[in-house]
Formats: sequence, structure tokens, C-alpha cells
Amino acid sequence: MTEVIQEYKRVMVAVDGSDSAERAFKKATRIAVRNHSDLVIAHVVDTRTYSMGMPALYTEGIVSESEVMTEQLEKYKQEAQAQGVSNVSVEIAKGHPRTLLAEELPKRHKVDLIIVGQTGLNAIERWMIGSVSEYILRTAPCDVLIVKNELENEE
Repeated sequence: MTEVIQEYKRVMVAVDGSDSAERAFKKATRIAVRNHSDLVIAHVVDTRTYSMGMPALYTEGIVSESEVMTEQLEKYKQEAQAQGVSNVSVEIAKGHPRTLLAEELPKRHKVDLIIVGQTGLNAIERWMIGSVSEYILRTAPCDVLIVKNELENEE
């Protein structure tokens, strides 16, 4: 029996500034180097977060988050290139993180592996709305790797 080895050509990692996303980024970089893959680093500004406020706050919040994440994505891009990933692109999208990360961005970038951090939502929020990573796992058109949160020592 011949062993089939999966090689990924285009990997996308979703980042949001959390520790979980940082771990996902580091794993995505290692996988991209090992597979000689392109790496897409994506962040979605959840416009629903800002829609409850006044129009000025809505625009200000989106612009502020976009500016912060543009800086962070550039740092991630430089780090990935320093680690040996030759083709790195970044994307900041605005809208609903679930559909953008699970459906639109993977199709647009022809991704064959999505890497995300494990959800940081509490149990009640997960029960009510589910996590972005769970949604991606269920609906993405390609393989998905969910990087587990670090377990704290429980003594």
C-alpha cells in the first residue's frame, strides 16, 4: 500500500491579535516552510461589533482596528519571510468573520489549508452563537487545522 503524503500549496492563517492566533500563526509558518507553500495571513474586522454605536464611532472603530492590524500583519509577514516562507500575502477584510474566513477568503486565494486558533469565547457565548473556528471547521472548502490553546497548569 502506497502512503499518500499531503502537501499544501496555499495556507491561510486567521489572526486577531490574541495569544491563540499567535500560536496559529507560528504553526502556519512552520507548515508553510515545510511544504514550500504560499502563506496568506488574514484578519477580519467584524463590522457588527461597531454597528451598535453612532456612525462616527463605527467609522473610527473600523479605521482604528484596521490600522492596528495592518501594522501587526506587516510584522507577521516579515517574520514569516525571515523563517523562509517565500510568498506571503496579507489581507484585511471587513464583514462577518465566519463567512469571510470559512468561505470567501479561501475561495478567493485558492487555499487548501486554513489554520485558526481555538476559540476564546466562554461557554455561554459558544452555546449561543458558536465559535468562528467551529464554523470554519464545518463549512470550509478545504482542510482546517485548529491550534489548541495552551493548557495552564492546574494545581
